[in-house]
Amino acid sequence: MIFRFGLMVIGFSLAVSGGVSLIGYFNYLATGYDVRTFMDFIVHRIELYFFITGCILISSSFYIPELNNRRKQ
Repeated sequence: MIFRFGLMVIGFSLAVSGGVSLIGYFNYLATGYDVRTFMDFIVHRIELYFFITGCILISSSFYIPELNNRRKQ
C-alpha cells in the first residue's frame, strides 16, 4: 500500500511539473510558431518525458495488485 502511494506521489509530481511547463510552452504558438515547429520543440524538451512518465507511474500505481491480496488467495 505504501509503495503504491509513493509511486502515485512521485508520478503526480512528475506529471504536474511536466504538464505546467507544457502549458506554458503553448504561448509559443501565440508568438508565431507554427504547429510543426512547436511539436519539434516540445519533443526535444525533458518536460514532455516528465509528463508521460508521471502519467505512466500514476496509472501503474492504480493497477499494480497489492501483495497482501495474493497471499490470501
